[in-house]
Amino acid sequence: MAAIENFDSIYLDLSKESGKCRFAENGLGWKPAGGGDAFTLDSGSIANAQWSRAARGYEVKILQRNSGITQLDGFQLEDYERLAKIFKNWYSTTLENKEHSLRGWNWGKAEFGKAELTFNVQNRPSFEIPYSEISNTNLAGRNEIAVEFAVNEPGKANGHNGAKSKGKKATAGKDQLVEMRFYIPGTTTRKEAEGDDAGSDADQEEKNAVTLFYDTLIEKAEIGETAGDTIATFLDVLHLTPRGRFDIDMYDASFRLRGKTYDYKIQYEAIKKFMVLPKPDDLHCMLCIGLDPPLRQGQTRYPFLVMQFKADEEVTLDLNISEEELNGKYKGKLESHYEQPLHQVVTYIFKGLGNKKISTPAKDFITHRQQYGIKCSIKASEGFLYCLEKAFMFVPKPATYISYEQTQSVTFSRVGGAVSALSTFDITVLLKNGAGSSQFSNINREDLKALEDFFKLKGLRVKNEIDEDANLLAAAMRDEVMDSSEEEVVGPKADRGSADEDEESVDDDFRAESDSDVAEEYDSNHESDGSGSGESDVDNQVDDDEEDEEDADEGEEERPKKKKKTA
Repeated sequence: MAAIENFDSIYLDLSKESGKCRFAENGLGWKPAGGGDAFTLDSGSIANAQWSRAARGYEVKILQRNSGITQLDGFQLEDYERLAKIFKNWYSTTLENKEHSLRGWNWGKAEFGKAELTFNVQNRPSFEIPYSEISNTNLAGRNEIAVEFAVNEPGKANGHNGAKSKGKKATAGKDQLVEMRFYIPGTTTRKEAEGDDAGSDADQEEKNAVTLFYDTLIEKAEIGETAGDTIATFLDVLHLTPRGRFDIDMYDASFRLRGKTYDYKIQYEAIKKFMVLPKPDDLHCMLCIGLDPPLRQGQTRYPFLVMQFKADEEVTLDLNISEEELNGKYKGKLESHYEQPLHQVVTYIFKGLGNKKISTPAKDFITHRQQYGIKCSIKASEGFLYCLEKAFMFVPKPATYISYEQTQSVTFSRVGGAVSALSTFDITVLLKNGAGSSQFSNINREDLKALEDFFKLKGLRVKNEIDEDANLLAAAMRDEVMDSSEEEVVGPKADRGSADEDEESVDDDFRAESDSDVAEEYDSNHESDGSGSGESDVDNQVDDDEEDEEDADEGEEERPKKKKKTA
């Protein structure tokens, strides 16, 4: 047998690029065909090996003694015997031929191995999940658990050469699996859950199956564990986004949010923005942290964390850090002792550990109430809009960040048809390159001038539709006043059609007939008698009106003759 065995077109850990794989007596190595960092694995680190069908042919999965997993895909069927001899003779291990279940069932049995979680269907593995790929897990329901996978940016996840990192295979393709959910009813014991890998002291007590699965996965995947001790801890901190209360544990390279349902570990590298925003009520202060990649709860993404603190809440804190580190790595960044308002202490520690710049509202803008935050709303969600030095920031939900560089124009407008149209207005921010727009509604009219001046100071294009509408309305009212005055003084009377018939006017025909000999109550010729043969004048009048309406087109009506008195 040759001292070195070579295989071409082999893919390491689901990589996009193939390379050459070389086996030798002291270990194995892989190098990408296009050049780049090589991967090596010492023969003493190989604990077990499996041969199975895979995406690009056949795969050799190597289970390392430190619980790591290495996958080599792209072998041909005829390579099996050759590889079996390599592992038997050089690495003193058997290349196990493992067949996967292809039934496609979504129910089976989950087993916890030393390095991976296996989902078995009819005693055959349907799929495996390496613990190194699991970033978080949460109880999503009564009998449901969510498992989240690590997602790293392309080119940043290497994790080879024995280095332990999360998500080293996550950049394999354009589309990535980020979450999987399991429904686990009933009860079980820890020994049943872990199978053959369970220790002799495994707990035999029956527990809720989903809770036991959650606790075991937390332990196996080392979720939430960090290198080093906790530098500072803040308990029961109110978060507006995502909603809830979390304990904050701060470590050297990351911080952890611990809640009743969700638990997150976030690297300081993921922090892209850090803002301190005083609330307009003068009682609270908000800290807003921008994350990339964003935090996820199920299908919901949170690109911003929004915490709220009482402005007058004081805290006394001693950091759990050595004098050597304080005078070396963190010199000028952290202090050993803090005795200040809580929100200031949290801000200083985030700034020192994460090395991030702190943004605050611009000093050039202030509302009519002498505050930095403007009360407004995005659709039905009420919040506060802050004008920073380089961007707009709306909090708490939906937290929206718009930089001035991305802004094409800002339009002031009034809500059409609203009762409060005279006291409030809207701001529409149009983004460049057709990226859409954002509208902030129900802003107090007294802040209009200050906002307009601030936007012009920042060099933004401003369009004030409120003033344009006001000018048009004033011009229309002036024209209406002038028209009415001309109508009363010199102007001819407007032709209003049939409406003029209702007004009093001179009727020559009626005046001519008013001299008739018909006696009225107010005439001196009127005399009353008790004959009862005559109709009352009121009845005559009503009859006349009805006859006028019915015989209007037949000419002038013939009036009744005057009755003569008889002896």
